[in-house]
Amino acid sequence: MTDMTEQNRTRAPGGEKEVPDTPGTRKAQVTRRGGGDPGTRGRTTIADGVVEKIAGLAARDVVGVHALGSGLSRTFGAVRDRVPGGSKSVTRGVKAEVGEVQTALDLEVVVDYGVSIADVARAVRENVIAAVERMTGLEVVEVNIAVSDVKLPEEEDEEPEPRIQ
Repeated sequence: MTDMTEQNRTRAPGGEKEVPDTPGTRKAQVTRRGGGDPGTRGRTTIADGVVEKIAGLAARDVVGVHALGSGLSRTFGAVRDRVPGGSKSVTRGVKAEVGEVQTALDLEVVVDYGVSIADVARAVRENVIAAVERMTGLEVVEVNIAVSDVKLPEEEDEEPEPRIQ
């Protein structure tokens, strides 16, 4: 019984452990479980699609980018967008490979006629890298850009407004 009595004397209410402060007095000390910063406990994974959406939106914000994706993917996307309940795909023309701490991106871009393709590509890279790194914390190791078409001023958009009859 002396063991149990000693154990009861060294514990304070609420599971706190009493430690002697000075001879004859005891002070409560809170014991922490788990150790370390709570923000670092556990793992966060980011899906490829999340990075693709961020990159797609960031690329479309650049002046001179007419659209993302090849002609075929834009055509299929236009049909898919017209289906009731369908939504516009912001990931069209964007492919991401996401690792634990790094990501690489491939973008297929259609630029407006008259803009400098090199300047547009540089601006797209800068905007995409800034957005992805800020929002995900991943290091963007590369952004590959393939210019698949140039939108001429007299060309009709492949995705016209739906006609209301």
